[in-house]
Amino acid sequence: MSNTGLPPGWEVRHSNSKNLPYYFSPATKESRWEPPAGTDSEKLKNYMGQHHSAPGARQEAMGATDGKIRASHLLVKHNGSRRPSSWKTPEITRNKDEAMDIITAHQQRIERGDISLGDLAKTESDCSSARKNGDLGFFAKGEMQREFEEAAFKLQPGSMSGIVETASGLHLIERTA
Repeated sequence: MSNTGLPPGWEVRHSNSKNLPYYFSPATKESRWEPPAGTDSEKLKNYMGQHHSAPGARQEAMGATDGKIRASHLLVKHNGSRRPSSWKTPEITRNKDEAMDIITAHQQRIERGDISLGDLAKTESDCSSARKNGDLGFFAKGEMQREFEEAAFKLQPGSMSGIVETASGLHLIERTA
Protein backbone atom coordinates (compact mmCIF):
# COMPACT_ATOMS: atom_id res chain seq x y z
CA MET A 1 0.00 0.00 0.00
CA SER A 2 1.44 3.38 -0.96
CA ASN A 3 1.42 6.61 1.03
CA THR A 4 -1.95 7.34 -0.59
CA GLY A 5 -3.57 4.51 1.35
CA LEU A 6 -4.86 2.98 -1.89
CA PRO A 7 -4.40 -0.73 -2.61
CA PRO A 8 -1.55 -1.73 -4.97
CA GLY A 9 -2.23 -0.82 -8.59
CA TRP A 10 -4.39 2.23 -7.79
CA GLU A 11 -3.49 5.90 -8.01
CA VAL A 12 -5.12 9.26 -7.49
CA ARG A 13 -5.65 11.29 -10.66
CA HIS A 14 -7.29 14.63 -11.35
CA SER A 15 -10.33 15.14 -13.58
CA ASN A 16 -9.86 18.27 -15.66
CA SER A 17 -13.51 18.37 -16.65
CA LYS A 18 -14.85 18.16 -13.08
CA ASN A 19 -11.77 19.65 -11.37
CA LEU A 20 -11.88 16.81 -8.82
CA PRO A 21 -9.65 13.89 -7.86
CA TYR A 22 -10.62 10.35 -8.84
CA TYR A 23 -9.13 6.86 -8.45
CA PHE A 24 -7.59 4.97 -11.37
CA SER A 25 -6.08 1.53 -11.92
CA PRO A 26 -3.71 1.67 -14.94
CA ALA A 27 -3.62 -2.14 -15.13
CA THR A 28 -7.39 -2.59 -15.50
CA LYS A 29 -8.18 0.92 -16.85
CA GLU A 30 -10.91 1.16 -14.18
CA SER A 31 -11.68 4.63 -12.88
CA ARG A 32 -14.02 5.58 -10.07
CA TRP A 33 -14.99 8.52 -7.87
CA GLU A 34 -15.02 6.45 -4.66
CA PRO A 35 -11.94 4.71 -3.28
CA PRO A 36 -11.56 1.03 -4.19
CA ALA A 37 -12.04 -1.77 -1.64
CA GLY A 38 -9.00 -2.30 0.55
CA THR A 39 -8.22 1.40 0.90
CA ASP A 40 -6.71 2.60 4.18
CA SER A 41 -9.17 5.43 4.84
CA GLU A 42 -6.99 7.29 7.35
CA LYS A 43 -3.93 7.28 5.07
CA LEU A 44 -6.07 8.40 2.12
CA LYS A 45 -7.67 11.18 4.17
CA ASN A 46 -4.23 12.50 5.18
CA TYR A 47 -2.85 12.18 1.64
CA MET A 48 -5.84 13.98 0.10
CA GLY A 49 -5.67 16.73 2.73
CA GLN A 50 -2.01 17.35 1.92
CA HIS A 51 -1.98 16.91 -1.87
CA HIS A 52 -5.47 17.45 -3.24
CA SER A 53 -6.99 20.23 -1.19
CA ALA A 54 -7.20 23.74 -2.44
CA PRO A 55 -6.15 26.34 0.09
CA GLY A 56 -6.33 29.52 -1.93
CA ALA A 57 -8.47 27.71 -4.49
CA ARG A 58 -9.14 29.57 -7.69
CA GLN A 59 -11.40 32.49 -6.98
CA GLU A 60 -14.36 32.55 -9.30
CA ALA A 61 -16.29 35.76 -9.77
CA MET A 62 -17.05 37.08 -6.30
CA GLY A 63 -20.57 38.31 -6.93
CA ALA A 64 -23.54 36.03 -7.55
CA THR A 65 -25.51 36.71 -10.70
CA ASP A 66 -28.87 35.62 -12.06
CA GLY A 67 -30.24 34.68 -8.64
CA LYS A 68 -27.31 32.38 -7.88
CA ILE A 69 -25.61 32.05 -4.53
CA ARG A 70 -22.36 30.43 -3.53
CA ALA A 71 -21.96 28.02 -0.65
CA SER A 72 -19.60 25.55 0.94
CA HIS A 73 -20.64 22.55 2.95
CA LEU A 74 -19.46 19.69 5.08
CA LEU A 75 -21.29 16.40 4.49
CA VAL A 76 -21.43 13.41 6.85
CA LYS A 77 -22.97 10.37 5.18
CA HIS A 78 -24.48 7.34 6.91
CA ASN A 79 -25.51 3.85 5.84
CA GLY A 80 -28.97 5.13 4.85
CA SER A 81 -27.57 7.86 2.56
CA ARG A 82 -28.35 7.79 -1.15
CA ARG A 83 -24.79 6.64 -1.93
CA PRO A 84 -23.16 5.36 1.27
CA SER A 85 -19.57 5.80 0.06
CA SER A 86 -17.20 8.72 -0.32
CA TRP A 87 -13.78 9.78 -1.56
CA LYS A 88 -12.32 8.68 1.77
CA THR A 89 -14.44 5.64 2.67
CA PRO A 90 -15.49 3.01 0.09
CA GLU A 91 -18.38 1.76 2.23
CA ILE A 92 -19.92 3.91 4.94
CA THR A 93 -21.31 1.73 7.72
CA ARG A 94 -22.12 4.30 10.43
CA ASN A 95 -25.80 4.72 11.23
CA LYS A 96 -27.70 8.02 11.17
CA ASP A 97 -27.35 8.58 14.93
CA GLU A 98 -23.56 8.13 14.70
CA ALA A 99 -23.45 10.54 11.75
CA MET A 100 -25.48 13.05 13.80
CA ASP A 101 -22.99 12.79 16.67
CA ILE A 102 -20.10 13.41 14.28
CA ILE A 103 -21.65 16.42 12.54
CA THR A 104 -22.80 17.89 15.87
CA ALA A 105 -19.20 17.74 17.12
CA HIS A 106 -18.03 19.43 13.88
CA GLN A 107 -20.68 22.13 14.30
CA GLN A 108 -19.53 22.81 17.87
CA ARG A 109 -15.87 23.12 16.80
CA ILE A 110 -16.80 25.58 14.06
CA GLU A 111 -19.09 27.63 16.32
CA ARG A 112 -16.38 27.82 19.03
CA GLY A 113 -13.98 29.19 16.42
CA ASP A 114 -11.58 26.24 16.72
CA ILE A 115 -11.60 25.70 12.94
CA SER A 116 -13.39 27.00 9.86
CA LEU A 117 -15.97 24.96 7.98
CA GLY A 118 -13.69 24.94 4.91
CA ASP A 119 -10.65 23.70 6.81
CA LEU A 120 -12.68 20.97 8.50
CA ALA A 121 -14.40 19.96 5.25
CA LYS A 122 -10.97 19.32 3.67
CA THR A 123 -10.44 16.20 5.75
CA GLU A 124 -13.82 15.36 7.26
CA SER A 125 -16.46 15.90 4.55
CA ASP A 126 -17.78 12.86 2.69
CA CYS A 127 -18.34 15.00 -0.42
CA SER A 128 -15.70 15.23 -3.14
CA SER A 129 -15.96 19.03 -2.77
CA ALA A 130 -13.73 18.49 0.29
CA ARG A 131 -10.68 19.10 -1.91
CA LYS A 132 -12.07 22.59 -2.55
CA ASN A 133 -12.70 23.26 1.15
CA GLY A 134 -16.31 22.21 0.62
CA ASP A 135 -16.91 24.90 -2.01
CA LEU A 136 -19.83 24.06 -4.30
CA GLY A 137 -19.47 27.16 -6.45
CA PHE A 138 -22.45 29.22 -7.57
CA PHE A 139 -25.85 27.59 -7.97
CA ALA A 140 -29.41 28.68 -8.61
CA LYS A 141 -32.69 27.44 -7.23
CA GLY A 142 -33.56 24.04 -8.64
CA GLU A 143 -29.94 22.83 -8.88
CA MET A 144 -29.58 21.26 -5.41
CA GLN A 145 -31.66 18.90 -3.30
CA ARG A 146 -34.71 20.74 -1.98
CA GLU A 147 -33.77 20.69 1.72
CA PHE A 148 -30.22 21.83 0.97
CA GLU A 149 -31.40 24.58 -1.35
CA GLU A 150 -34.00 25.91 1.08
CA ALA A 151 -31.46 26.13 3.90
CA ALA A 152 -28.74 27.69 1.72
CA PHE A 153 -30.97 30.37 0.23
CA LYS A 154 -32.21 31.41 3.71
CA LEU A 155 -28.64 32.13 4.86
CA GLN A 156 -26.98 35.52 4.68
CA PRO A 157 -23.45 35.56 3.18
CA GLY A 158 -20.97 34.59 5.88
CA SER A 159 -23.45 32.64 7.98
CA MET A 160 -23.70 28.92 8.63
CA SER A 161 -26.81 26.72 8.79
CA GLY A 162 -27.77 24.31 11.47
CA ILE A 163 -27.62 20.62 10.56
CA VAL A 164 -29.53 19.98 7.32
CA GLU A 165 -30.70 16.49 6.38
CA THR A 166 -30.98 15.40 2.74
CA ALA A 167 -30.98 12.07 0.92
CA SER A 168 -27.18 12.46 0.68
CA GLY A 169 -26.68 12.70 4.44
CA LEU A 170 -26.22 15.44 7.03
CA HIS A 171 -24.81 18.84 6.05
CA LEU A 172 -23.50 22.03 7.54
CA ILE A 173 -23.81 24.79 4.94
CA GLU A 174 -21.95 28.10 4.85
CA ARG A 175 -23.14 30.71 2.38
CA THR A 176 -20.15 32.49 0.95
CA ALA A 177 -21.78 34.84 -1.61
